Amino acid sequence: MTESRPHALFSFGTLKEAHVQTALFGRTVPAAPAALAGYATRPLKITDPDVIAASGLDVHLTLECRLGSVVEGVVLRLTDAELAAADAYEVDDYVRRRVLLASGESAWAYLDADPLRPAARIVIAGDSIAYGRCDPRGGWAARLAARHIAVNERDHRVFNLAVPGSTLAEVAEQTPALLAARRPDTLLIAAGINDSAVPASAPHETPDGLAGRLTDSLASLAATARDRGARLVVLGPLWLDESRTADYEGLRFTEARALTLRETLRAWCTEHHVDHIDLWAPLHSRPDLLTDGIHPSPEGHETLYRHLTSD
Repeated sequence: MTESRPHALFSFGTLKEAHVQTALFGRTVPAAPAALAGYATRPLKITDPDVIAASGLDVHLTLECRLGSVVEGVVLRLTDAELAAADAYEVDDYVRRRVLLASGESAWAYLDADPLRPAARIVIAGDSIAYGRCDPRGGWAARLAARHIAVNERDHRVFNLAVPGSTLAEVAEQTPALLAARRPDTLLIAAGINDSAVPASAPHETPDGLAGRLTDSLASLAATARDRGARLVVLGPLWLDESRTADYEGLRFTEARALTLRETLRAWCTEHHVDHIDLWAPLHSRPDLLTDGIHPSPEGHETLYRHLTSD
């Protein structure tokens, strides 16, 4: 019986070497030449002695986004066990994520564990919090954009497409048509709490399929990112001050439903190997950093920005 090899893994570094494969898998594995467009490589210092012993090198390569560049490598065809062995081999500086190869095939690759560090062209989509409401400086997104562009003004871009009031479902529906001209390598989805809202007159915790709606929207956004060759990064949600949100313009926002949203995002992203940056802790139990119980004040946005960019 032919052994099933359901996993395509793009390797641009030590995993393509025969002696590394033998050390990890007990043999060399099927491989074919492949290319990854929109990326370049940079060196990464390795300190894990087991990884150094297996590869014979204390400097490996990692990827960074660069429009117009191409990284040559190979596609390895792996079994479940071999993919698990590859995961164990990679150090904490890497995470396994989906990429779109020049051939059009979707494959796994080991990318920088910090999704913002290698990014070049970032699209932000979300609601009024990502838009920067209640902050004349434009919120955490504007601060992130200023920092990002300053690193490399020629090649770095940030496009904030957030629309106040948007749910995740609306973001998933509206975003695909906006990406072609912006050519993002990173799609930053700020999942606020609009999905968790219920009418102020409704029973407090009526089951309504919130988790199912969220996962459908996330799957759609993942497909959009994959088709564009972009890395999907999901942010949020924020803590809210329930004492001020019992009737917010005819809607009610509760901490319990926000926590359901948070846990759904975290579980889905973990299961599907998608980056999730949790924004709950920075403002937790800090009502002084919220202008109305939901939207961060300028100081609150500064706190979120520092959380996002902390090394």
